[in-house]
Amino acid sequence: MSDSDQLRQTLLAMDGRGYPSYKRLARSYGFDGFTLRVDHVQGDPFAAPSRFRVLVGLERAGFLASDLEQSSRTIALRDYLARQFDLGCRSASRGRGSGKSGSLSVARCGQEILERSSVVFSEDHLEVRFLVGLPARGRTILGREAAAMLCDALPPIVDRALRAQSLCAEELREHLDAAEDADAIRAQLEPRGLLAFVADGAVLPRRSGIDDRPLEEEVIAFESPESLRVEIEAPHAGPLVGMGIPRKSLTLIVGGGYHGKSTLLQAIARGVYNHIPGDGRERVVTVKDAVKVRAEDGRRVEGVDISAFIAGLPMGRTTTGFATEDASGSTSQATSIIESVEAGAGLLLMDEDTSATNFMIRDHRMQRLVAKDKEPITPFIDKVSSLYQDHGVSTILVIGGSGDYFAVADTVVAMENYRPWDATEEALQIIREDPPTRTREAGDSFGTIAKRRPLAASIDPRKGRREVSIRTRGLRSIEFGAVEIDLSALEQLVDPGQAEAIAGALVFARQHHLSSASPTTVEALLDGVEEALETRGLDVLSDRTVGSLVRFRRFELAAALNRLRSLQVERDVG
Repeated sequence: MSDSDQLRQTLLAMDGRGYPSYKRLARSYGFDGFTLRVDHVQGDPFAAPSRFRVLVGLERAGFLASDLEQSSRTIALRDYLARQFDLGCRSASRGRGSGKSGSLSVARCGQEILERSSVVFSEDHLEVRFLVGLPARGRTILGREAAAMLCDALPPIVDRALRAQSLCAEELREHLDAAEDADAIRAQLEPRGLLAFVADGAVLPRRSGIDDRPLEEEVIAFESPESLRVEIEAPHAGPLVGMGIPRKSLTLIVGGGYHGKSTLLQAIARGVYNHIPGDGRERVVTVKDAVKVRAEDGRRVEGVDISAFIAGLPMGRTTTGFATEDASGSTSQATSIIESVEAGAGLLLMDEDTSATNFMIRDHRMQRLVAKDKEPITPFIDKVSSLYQDHGVSTILVIGGSGDYFAVADTVVAMENYRPWDATEEALQIIREDPPTRTREAGDSFGTIAKRRPLAASIDPRKGRREVSIRTRGLRSIEFGAVEIDLSALEQLVDPGQAEAIAGALVFARQHHLSSASPTTVEALLDGVEEALETRGLDVLSDRTVGSLVRFRRFELAAALNRLRSLQVERDVG
């Protein structure tokens, strides 16, 4: 009797028994063309689903060696297979009893092509990790339903989703080509002195704030202004024409309300990721070190030198190692900028709609009423140029309320009915005809970015008797031990699996890269985690075999660490 037949007989024999009998399933079963491995069986039908794996030999899977050897294509292939397996699971899942009974699921994918732990390749096989809601009514096993799920419904899913000959070859090629093209474009940005590329024909508007798919009705395709038009060669799409944003100190995106300013900035922010064919932003590509920052009233700050922006606080409070449990809009935005640069950001993205007004600008009338020696904030307008000159950090800023920024801008892109035009010369002419009357409130130097060293004891995942207690709530927050990390302001987090992986990365960093005897810097901690992910993959972040982890960027890991309310740091002085 084959293993699959034995599994069927075992499940039929379990019919009507108590739920704990399912625990006997935890082993491997040989099917025709694949191996089914049961890693963990849930405690009852209302608990988290059971963890299963399917392993298919590479020869039987039949994918091209070239797609398994090139990083960009391999990640895209894993992403595509996860989507195909998900389609099969959704078609086969149905209610088969109480709670989660009858569900087959793999971690869902969004519009981005990301490295995922749900599908991995080893030297000799392809592995898919998925969840199964083992059928039961109450705590009574529905063995016949379980046999139908695992022995009848699962094999066709595996055959259709994980074998090259069963897939749509054209669709698969387009998925892989889209990722490889985007990576190739991104690799050309820095050598060509560009921050971002937005291809002609791109569709930027989304359906809604909670639906990231492209808008389908009344869409105006993107078309570059002639003066900013560049041509970039992609390995599969060939020559692509679109808008290139030059790497300079400050690029402004201006225009009337509802004309597409924030939509363009959001597309640029998401351009740090590759997108699936049909998303509309497949060829909107941004340098990988772009970070979107905003004001965050109420966030915690620990030991950040924000004196470049804020100094001379009342009561003699220092800002060279600023700490607070309840930051204001201006102090939080200043903090996020410094933290982003500390983590290695080379491009800041900001929107005045989510910025603190008093941090962005002080006009001449306010300067007359409140003298500089009574105002601790040096506005961003007076620091943006030195930030670029001293630290090589560029800024793209959406603004519609202050023309004073024209005087410090290198490029001005105006949006009109979702169509961009180069307004740089017009903005400069306005400055020539009507020079700003405000007084610059900063010197020529930006200031240093002080190194911080997290203290190991302050990154504590323990809760009660559990040595590691972490849980995520979508993209909103991480429960890390006894404290919560608010992720709601991290706009470049796009997949709940990234939050789960970040939680694991904080534990990993605490265990492997932080020493109470010799604290390491934030930069070195981030480097260590990235190196581990590059060499060992996402599995290094969990002590279990799970399929729910998604690769994150170092900037979002740093942001989560900085929002950990128990965090304590040492600072390098001098």
